[in-house]
Amino acid sequence: MRRNLALGGGGAVVAVAVTWGAVAAVNHGVTAAVPPAESPVPATADITRRDLVETKTVDGALTYAEERQLFSGASGTVTWVAAEGAVVRRGRPLLRVDRRPLVLMYGKLPLYRTLRLGVTDGPDVEQLERNLKALGYGDDLTVDGHFSHATARAVRDWQDDRGLAETGQVDVAQVVFQPGAVRVTRAKVAVGTRTAPGRQALTVSGIRRLVHVDLDTGDQSLAREGARVTVTLPGGERAAGTITSVGTVAEASEQEQDSGTTIDVDITLAKPPRTKLDQAPVEVEMQSERHENVLAVPVEALLALREGGFGVEVVEGPASRIVAVETGAFGGGLVEVEGAGLAEGMKVGVPAR
Repeated sequence: MRRNLALGGGGAVVAVAVTWGAVAAVNHGVTAAVPPAESPVPATADITRRDLVETKTVDGALTYAEERQLFSGASGTVTWVAAEGAVVRRGRPLLRVDRRPLVLMYGKLPLYRTLRLGVTDGPDVEQLERNLKALGYGDDLTVDGHFSHATARAVRDWQDDRGLAETGQVDVAQVVFQPGAVRVTRAKVAVGTRTAPGRQALTVSGIRRLVHVDLDTGDQSLAREGARVTVTLPGGERAAGTITSVGTVAEASEQEQDSGTTIDVDITLAKPPRTKLDQAPVEVEMQSERHENVLAVPVEALLALREGGFGVEVVEGPASRIVAVETGAFGGGLVEVEGAGLAEGMKVGVPAR
C-alpha cells in the first residue's frame, strides 16, 4: 500500500522542505519542473532497490525479571534486613527477626507446612533435602522426598551453624523458597520495627536484567515473541535484544496524560548492560512490516510540493526535474518511493552537507 502523508518515521515528524531551486506545479501527478538556470545542481544520492523494514521507537525501562513479594513468617523485632539492591543467594539470610535469620533456599514450591519427622512424603521435603545437600549437610542423606532421621540430623546441623534452635524441623519463620537467587528491590520493614506472620517484608526480583515496555495497544503488531529489537540505554549505549514475552491482557495506561491501554512487553538483552541502574529509562526501536525489493531514497530527498504530496528531484547530468512520488515504508533513514519513470541507479537531489 502506498500513501501520500505527512512523514512520520519512528514516531518522529520529519519536516520536508524544498531547499534548492523552485518547484513548479506537477502535471497530472507525474513530473516536470526544472529548477531555474541560476540554481545549482544539488548534492545527489542513488535510488536503490532493497528491502525496507518500518520501525518505531517506544519508551521502556531497564529493570529486573519477575518482581514479587516476600512475607515474614516470624513474630518479633526486625534486627537486620538485606539492603535494597543486594543480591541474596542460597543459604544466605534475607532478614533477621530477634536475631534469628530467615534464610533463602531454592525451589518453586512455597513452604506451606512445617517439615519434620512424621510428615507425609512430598516435593517440598525433596526441595529441602536438595538444598541441604547443596549447602554441604547430610552426607548420609538421600534426596527422595521422605523426611527421614538423616534429614532431621542434616537440619539440626544446618540450624546449629545458623544460630537457630536445633529442633530438626523447618518452618516459615526459618526458610523461604524462591526459584533462584533474588535481588532486593525494596525493603518493606526496617530495623527496629515489629513484624508478624503474613506481613510483607521485602519486594524482590530475579537477577536477570530485562527491558520492560508498556506498549500502546495500537502498536501491538510491533510486538512478536522472538522479534529482534535495538535498545538505546542510558549514556547512549546501544544493545541488541529479543522480545521474550508479550502480554495478552490490555491494561489502563499508568501515564496520567494518557487514557489509553497498554500491553506488557519484556525484552531480553543479548549481553548484560554496563549500567546497574534499576528502572532506568531506555528507548526501544521495534520493527514492524517488511517491504521487499522496493525503490528507496534518503528521507531528506523528499520535496514538499505546492499542490500537496511529495516529489524527488531527479538529477540527470547538469539538468534536473521533479518527479511526484508516493511514499511507502520508512526505515533506517530511507523511504520507499514510487513514481513515473523512477529506476534503480538514478540520482536524486539531497541537501548539501
